[in-house]
Amino acid sequence: MKPPLIIALDAMGGDHGPQVVIAGAARALSNHAGLHYRLYGDSELINRQLDRFEDLAARSTVIHTTVTIAMDAKPSQALRAGRRDSSMWKAIEAVKLGKAHAVVSAGNTGALMAMSKICLKMLPNIERPAIAGIWPTIKQPAIVLDLGGNVGASATKLVDFALMGAAMSRAIFHIEKPSVGLLNIGVEEVKGVEEVKEANAVLQACDLPVDYRGFIEGNNIGKGDVDVVVTEGFSGNIALKTAEGTAEQMAFYLREAMSSSVLSKLGAFCARSGFMALKDRMDTRRYNGGSFLGLKGIVIKSHGGTDEIGYASAIDYACEFAHAGLVDRIAADVEHFHASLNGQLVD
Repeated sequence: MKPPLIIALDAMGGDHGPQVVIAGAARALSNHAGLHYRLYGDSELINRQLDRFEDLAARSTVIHTTVTIAMDAKPSQALRAGRRDSSMWKAIEAVKLGKAHAVVSAGNTGALMAMSKICLKMLPNIERPAIAGIWPTIKQPAIVLDLGGNVGASATKLVDFALMGAAMSRAIFHIEKPSVGLLNIGVEEVKGVEEVKEANAVLQACDLPVDYRGFIEGNNIGKGDVDVVVTEGFSGNIALKTAEGTAEQMAFYLREAMSSSVLSKLGAFCARSGFMALKDRMDTRRYNGGSFLGLKGIVIKSHGGTDEIGYASAIDYACEFAHAGLVDRIAADVEHFHASLNGQLVD
């Protein structure tokens, strides 16, 4: 019999705190047999929510903490001000101490990044975590990284991102050799900054567990042309926010058009089942949860303003990564790559 899967939750993180965290945790239980939680935060507030979910209460351990990291706190402030007594730190520390297999937080992204790096440490050859997210496309969901963890990246870091994203793709989408593309301003090899061109040359030359497709442009992401899209955090975050804004813009235009006249309202009524299917397919809550890749542990960042459906999705990712041994996969692939760079690889 397998030991229970334990997920540590920062119950105080996010815009809504325990109310959404507890409801999301209860929803995720139905997807994972044997799942248990360690809930970190104000025990009075947590238990008040747990009273609504008998099954969840039976499969949860509440650990009282006295400090909550503010959503607008700078990482340096969060690290100084009683960090080791905060719900965020304690939840991360549970993974380090082997009390949990993964941690999920909807709290302050910068603080979570800084605390995770200090508490869990980085895997060998990786300097900073990369934030990887699931991106819906017209084919199958793709993985895009980095979405804001690193501003700028060397060629070697970009190759590390490719390896980490590919390992994540194998873990959750079960693609044996994921296709990878480098985000660039054009597909021609002469285009782009030097780091991107150098990374392209390395990915073409090295024997790596990926199907490298070369450069792709921003419009190729939504088309689903590759399984993993690699970029540095500045451009990755801009691409993400631009896509989110465009989706909201198109939804507004559609609502406006469908309510512009009696005839269009009738058409919208007749096509309501199709619109509901479209709404479900574009529901960002299904893809909620950014993964901090490169750490010696699994850390999932949920959107701070999500609801229980979105938070449950973040927990689902944490469970999938834990079952798939994601950290070990990343460590092995990155070690293989860096050994080959140093001329130490033995066939």
